[in-house]
Amino acid sequence: MSILVGKLFEADMSNFTFVFSKDACIKTCIYFAVMYVAVMVFNTITVSRYKLINLLTATKKNEEVKIKNPIVCIIIFLIAVAILIYCYYEVTIGANTTLTQERMPIIVLLGIVSTVLVFWSLSGFILRIVQSIKKIYLKDVNMFVLRQLNNKINTTVISMSLICLMLFMTISILSSSLSLNSTMRKDMQEMTPVDINLYKTANLPESYQDPYTGETKYYTEAQIEDSKKSMEQTLIENGFDMNNFKDTVEIPVYTTSELTMGDLLKGIGEIVKTQFPQLKYDTPEEIIKISDYNKIARLYGNEEYSLEDNQFIVLCDFDSMESLRNQALKENDTITLKGKEYKAKYDECQEGFIDMSSSHINTGIILVPDNVEFEESEKERTFLAANYNAKTEEEKEKIEEIFTDANNSKLYKNVLAKGLDFEGMTKISIIESSVGVATMVLFIAIYLGIIFLIASSAILALKQLTESSDNKERYMILRKLGVDEKIINKALFKQIGLFFIFPLILAIIHSIFGIQFVMELMSVLASSEELLPSIIATVAVMGGIYGVYFLATYMGSKNIIK
Repeated sequence: MSILVGKLFEADMSNFTFVFSKDACIKTCIYFAVMYVAVMVFNTITVSRYKLINLLTATKKNEEVKIKNPIVCIIIFLIAVAILIYCYYEVTIGANTTLTQERMPIIVLLGIVSTVLVFWSLSGFILRIVQSIKKIYLKDVNMFVLRQLNNKINTTVISMSLICLMLFMTISILSSSLSLNSTMRKDMQEMTPVDINLYKTANLPESYQDPYTGETKYYTEAQIEDSKKSMEQTLIENGFDMNNFKDTVEIPVYTTSELTMGDLLKGIGEIVKTQFPQLKYDTPEEIIKISDYNKIARLYGNEEYSLEDNQFIVLCDFDSMESLRNQALKENDTITLKGKEYKAKYDECQEGFIDMSSSHINTGIILVPDNVEFEESEKERTFLAANYNAKTEEEKEKIEEIFTDANNSKLYKNVLAKGLDFEGMTKISIIESSVGVATMVLFIAIYLGIIFLIASSAILALKQLTESSDNKERYMILRKLGVDEKIINKALFKQIGLFFIFPLILAIIHSIFGIQFVMELMSVLASSEELLPSIIATVAVMGGIYGVYFLATYMGSKNIIK
């Protein structure tokens, strides 16, 4: 599993070592021993209550089916379906409106109860329905197969429900985690186009208020003076050799109180404030001149844009924010800046970013024409993007250490001594941190998914093998009645197939809505575009493991009844 997940993320496995836990092994042995003893005690009690005559004739008796009224079963079935529809609604359409964290356990509990009720009610009326369809019921030995299904119906309800829920977990976990893996790998390649981003706040004031303590704090003269300089000048003055960089692009990013998030969203202001009251509408928008942005886009290999003197463009790739901005642009496509009105060139957000990240996190950048004149005080930050001037990975790592090794980097020591305010993100650090988290999540998800799948398949297989052993005499009677061996094998295949397919059908229906809910929760990390390949991969894994268990069960049962 470790090697599989490592390969999925193309992680460095050179230092990988397999670890065997002695403590875990001892605990496992103890737990199995406890379960074995518990089962032995309960079975001893159960068998001791039976009379000898009942034990001798047990295989000839069908299980007593207590639920016989089909009307009651149909009513319960409809109630269960109605509850499931409500649960599906809550985790999809209601996920962003009515569903809260407090209500989530209730929805999960309702889903579990309704799943049990579906199987409980189906067991009461499905035989009656098939009996009314004579062409099916009287064909071959279908009546024997259906009676066999109905024979153990009471104990099957709980196991079918449990297996259905485990299969649902398998489908949802595997599909979502594989989609997360695929999206994160794609995003890491797309969102880290250069080796390093550096940025620093421009035009620092003399003092500021600490947002956590409310205390007034003061910037040093060195910090204030440095904030007025270019990023390149700061680097050189603190001992960095600019020859370590190539393809260097530095641009200013502006903000102004004339243009806030509220100004851009005013077309749908009331709707947004109701749905997203936590948004800070007075936050100034980041503004970049079109030629400056195109320099970055050219370096990144992204699309470049053009503007007329009275136009602007909104760049955004963060899904939920992009949806809001698109609605706002359709309602109101004009802004006022420096006393002049500008009209949106596009009625929806365009793709683009400047800050590297492991995923799409750009909540909004406003591109304006070059002729917009900003005050020097309106420069919010200075941004620099560059590649390392290196041919090998070792050379890149040496340059990387200048920005990450606080103990041995001259630049780092100078910056710390002066308390200078500049930060950076490197391609190597982004990928390493993302791979670490994603690998852990994916490992757990795949492990749990496969464990649930094997557990549910094994329960079904053991149950069917046990019943085949119990039913040997019944198949012997079919042979004495003259039923052909092929028809007997066909009946056995149908019986086992129905047991395997019933929980799978409901699990698939659950998963259709469950996956949508998980993808909504992971919308920041995972893309719905990557979901279809993940579902196909999940179907392949499930088909392989579930199919092998089914065939093994059928072959084993066929040998038993012979």
